[in-house]
Amino acid sequence: MASYQLNKEAVEHARRLIDARQYVLNSDWGDVQPKAETENTYLDSHSWDEYARWHLGLTEGANDETKARYAFVYGDFRRIHRSGLIACVYRASEWRHKDVELAAHDLLQHLDRTSG
Repeated sequence: MASYQLNKEAVEHARRLIDARQYVLNSDWGDVQPKAETENTYLDSHSWDEYARWHLGLTEGANDETKARYAFVYGDFRRIHRSGLIACVYRASEWRHKDVELAAHDLLQHLDRTSG
């Protein structure tokens, strides 16, 4: 099983998105989660650093500037999705990636407080 380091820049980015009200409260994560083609299109016009900000986890041992390096995506590269945060909490909890789980949970609570 892979191990992950918390991507603190992604946490800060997610918090800024929430504070700016750049979120979707109701979505089906299976439908809106970025697919490989969407990721490639995003990377055509954005840097790896920008791509990284959308992922709460950094895969330990994976090479920088590869998609394998980034895990636990929480948005669609435009907005944060509540369902994406829930998926991050669930997956991180399931595989005992505690730092990612707790960060995603905290972001979910912040989103719920902010959105009223």
